[in-house]
Amino acid sequence: MTPFEMNNQTDVTEFIFLGFSNHPKLQGLFFLVFLIIYLTTLLGNMLIITATKISLALHTPMYYFLSNLSFLDVCYTSTTIPVMLVNFFHRKKTISYEGCLSQIFFLVTCTGTECVLLAAMAYDRYVAICHPLQYPVLMSVKVCVFLVTGSWLCGLVNSVIHTVLAATLTLCGPNQISHFLCDIPLLLELSCSDTSLNESVLHVASATIGLSPCLFTGVSYILIISAILRIPSAQGRNKAFSTCVSHLTVVVIFYGMANFNYDKPREGYSLDIDILVSVLFCVVTPMLNPIIYSLRNKEVKGALRKLAGGYVIPGNISV
Repeated sequence: MTPFEMNNQTDVTEFIFLGFSNHPKLQGLFFLVFLIIYLTTLLGNMLIITATKISLALHTPMYYFLSNLSFLDVCYTSTTIPVMLVNFFHRKKTISYEGCLSQIFFLVTCTGTECVLLAAMAYDRYVAICHPLQYPVLMSVKVCVFLVTGSWLCGLVNSVIHTVLAATLTLCGPNQISHFLCDIPLLLELSCSDTSLNESVLHVASATIGLSPCLFTGVSYILIISAILRIPSAQGRNKAFSTCVSHLTVVVIFYGMANFNYDKPREGYSLDIDILVSVLFCVVTPMLNPIIYSLRNKEVKGALRKLAGGYVIPGNISV
C-alpha cells in the first residue's frame, strides 16, 4: 500500500452483507425458511443431548461423542443464523467490525473442533469393530474425555490464531462482504495490507485441522470395512456395519459440503450459487446430523420415544 493510500484509508467499523440481496422480494420467505431450519436444528440437537444424558443405554463413548457433536452444531448455527434472521428485516444488512471478528472466532472454533471430533468418533468405531476385546481399555472414560477435550483445544487454538491475525489486517474499504456471514477468506479479500502470513497460516490449518482428520477418518473406515467383510455371517456383518453407518453418513455430508464450500473456483461462480453452497454447509448440515442419527439408530430412537413419553431413566450420568 502506498503512502497516499495509507493517508486516505478509512477505518472500517461495520460490514455490509450482500448475501440474499439479489432477491429483495423474497426476504420474508427466506426469514421463514431459515427460522424453521434453526428451530429444527435446536430442537433436534437438544433432544439428542437430553436423550444421551437420561438414557442409561446411551451412556457409551459413541453417544458421548454424539452429544458433543450436537452441542457443536447448536453453537455453530447460533453463531450465524440469528444475525441473518435479524438482517432480513433490514434493507442494509450489516454487522459490526467486532461482531464480524467474534463470528469468525466462533465459526472457526466450531468447524475445527468438529473436524477433529469426527476423526475421534471414527477411531471409536475402529476400536469397536477391529479390537472389540480391548474396547473398554482403549475407550475408557479418561480416553473419551481426552479426545473431546483435545478436539475443543485444537479448534480453539486454531481459531485464536486466525482471529488475532485477522484483527491485524488493514481494512480501508470497500466494506461489502459477498456473503451472509464473516469468514477469513472473505476478510482477506477486503484487506489492503499484506495478507501473505494469514494465507500461509490458513493453508497450514487446512492441512492439519481439515485434511489430516479427513484422511485419518478415511483410513479408519477402510480398516473397518475390511474387518466387517471378514465376518463370516451376513447377520454379523449387517450388525457391525449398522453401528457405523450413521457416523459415516455424517462424515460424508460434512466433508463433502466443506469441500464444495471452501474449494470452489474463484472465477465463474455466481453469488447465488456461492450462497447456496454455504447454506448447505453452514445451515442444513447441522440440522441433518440429529435426523441421521435418529433414523439410523435404534438406541437413539428408543431413547427419544421414552423422552417424548415423559419416561426418564434414573441413575448417575456418566460416559
